[in-house]
Amino acid sequence: MKEGWEAVIGMEIHAQLATETKIFCGCATSFGDEPNSNTCPVCLGLPGALPVLNERVVDLAAKAALALGLNINETSIFSRKNYFYPDLPKGYQISQYDKPFSSDGKLKILTAERDEGGHARNWQPMNIGITRMHLEEDAGKNVHEGLPDTDKYSYVDLNRAGTPLAEIVTEPDFRTSWQAYDYVNHVRRVLQWVGASEADMEKGNLRCEANVSVRKVGETEFRNKSELKNLNSVRFMQKAIEFEIDRQIKAHENGEEVSQETRLWDDNKNETRVMRSKENADDYRYFPEPDLQPLRVSAEFVERSKNEMPELPAAMMERFQDEYGLNFNDAAQLVAEKNLADFYEKTARISENPKASANWILTELMRELNNAGKTPSNSPVSPENLAELIKFIDSGKISGKQAKDVLIEMYSTKKTAEDIVSEQGLEQISDVEAIGKLVEEVMSNNSGQVEAYRGGNKKLLGFFVGQIMKASQGKANPKVVNEVLRDKL
Repeated sequence: MKEGWEAVIGMEIHAQLATETKIFCGCATSFGDEPNSNTCPVCLGLPGALPVLNERVVDLAAKAALALGLNINETSIFSRKNYFYPDLPKGYQISQYDKPFSSDGKLKILTAERDEGGHARNWQPMNIGITRMHLEEDAGKNVHEGLPDTDKYSYVDLNRAGTPLAEIVTEPDFRTSWQAYDYVNHVRRVLQWVGASEADMEKGNLRCEANVSVRKVGETEFRNKSELKNLNSVRFMQKAIEFEIDRQIKAHENGEEVSQETRLWDDNKNETRVMRSKENADDYRYFPEPDLQPLRVSAEFVERSKNEMPELPAAMMERFQDEYGLNFNDAAQLVAEKNLADFYEKTARISENPKASANWILTELMRELNNAGKTPSNSPVSPENLAELIKFIDSGKISGKQAKDVLIEMYSTKKTAEDIVSEQGLEQISDVEAIGKLVEEVMSNNSGQVEAYRGGNKKLLGFFVGQIMKASQGKANPKVVNEVLRDKL
């Protein structure tokens, strides 16, 4: 960012809640079905059809709100947000306006500086104010096809119309695109962690928008902002914000007006472009939804929701450092996904070696999983089998080098470490007496080198170790070999 300027960024996230049916009817929320196959009079907005609130939506929204540090309001009201768009069959969206489901949240995230390649360094905590999280129904989806200078066609798929959304709105607390990037990843992880949403951007069940403006460092007033919409990946979002910051700074410095408008990100051209002028709340003509009662939640419901909450990533990361002695980076990587954290903790407890468990998972196992496009939840190597392998290393049954080969074999065949070590005859010789005989044999066959070593040529130690390993066909435990060899020499 150009010196003397700062960005002011607020984020909006629309997360589809992980229900089987829509927010106000019984139609399925499944992804990828035949267009317009999951619809009914309610989500099509047909005359006389009345909405009924899905109780599961409230349960999941409570978990999401608590995970994001929001206060759940005792009473919230659904409103009609009026606007016309082809994929909005009723001509309005049932949402919440002045009395949302939850509000006034504080969320601590970790954010990092990035180099030009986007590599993170110097992670630091950051507090984000969350203004509100309200509930609403999603619109349908417009599908456009056709190339320039050809016939173009547009279709409307209303399968998505009526799916339940939680809209999460922050204060304008971000000053860089990478802070916004880290925030969205944090929210994605937390929503998945508590089971509130799949938060899969590829499926469209998590979408984000950024409100971006710039001002001179030291200014307190806000200038006109642009709303960046339809950002379907966190990386595209970061690039769009970065472009918009530069665009607005150049415009201000050239004396040009920065209009308050909605813009889209064009990934082919790596730039934003105008979609429409930005509407204000008055343009939507909100008014209370007459077909739905106010939503009231009791203190007992909130307390029960709190008791059902799992341990959240930030708390788990601190515990991994305190309980298992992990460093910050390893603990942060292990809680990046819940299935990875669960896999690690099970491995650590069975192996009784938490640090080795972290090393083997984050390096050897994750390399195999990433290459195959798999996650720990569908790993061919179970926590129990990986823990067994780590115990073999700790007991001296096999070496660390051998264990890497064994793990690859375990991954490809789904066999246990015990089976592979037995089949391939890999078990190390750790018996002191047996190794002592090998040492004496090698020393006897190399008396000149023994004399030279005792005369001060300590570099010959490596020669002896090599000869002993060769004599044992690589099965002698190197640690025991060194101990016995030094003693006899």
